[in-house]
Amino acid sequence: MPYVDGFVLAVSKDKIDAYKVLARTACEVWMEHGALDYVECIGDDVPYGEVTSFPRAVMAKEGEIVVLSWIVYRDRESRDAINKKVMEDPRLKNAGMPFDGKRLIFGGFETFIEVRRTIPA
Repeated sequence: MPYVDGFVLAVSKDKIDAYKVLARTACEVWMEHGALDYVECIGDDVPYGEVTSFPRAVMAKEGEIVVLSWIVYRDRESRDAINKKVMEDPRLKNAGMPFDGKRLIFGGFETFIEVRRTIPA
């Protein structure tokens, strides 16, 4: 089964365009090095919960948008090899982060169910 890296972060609304530029570059880099899928999502209906929520998880401040993203790999071994290449890629080494990396949540996950439906064009 595939292996997935997941990410949740907060981006200031005035830096969302810069984030999109970084995300497009990151997508290109990960895909060139062997990732199977790369997805970036900007929060649209992400309420601030009373106990837990995406905004609480990343300590989102007023004027920030929650971003959810994930990268899919063939397996954990492929992920480790691909991420090593990505971290050495000069396109990302000098790229600035238009968000607070201290509030970035990330982790690797083993897939145990995967069902996909194709969306008609």
